[in-house]
Amino acid sequence: MNATPPIFDWADPLLLDSQLSEEERLIRDSAHDFAEDRLMPLIVEWNRHEIFERDLMLEFGEMGFLGGTLEGYGCPG
Repeated sequence: MNATPPIFDWADPLLLDSQLSEEERLIRDSAHDFAEDRLMPLIVEWNRHEIFERDLMLEFGEMGFLGGTLEGYGCPG
């Protein structure tokens, strides 16, 4: 038996990326870019000094990443 062992993808171990729509990938990428550009440079200092930047969270909310967006089942949408 010369079966090739399956390739394990450490970046996507559950192969979720292949299940996302193009729109979902754009949302994921937007959140990733926001975290890399706006959070990563400051997060260690903020954690160390217990700083909470409300303005940054407001910006994150304006992008649509905070609050429920589910429709149906009694959710506001």
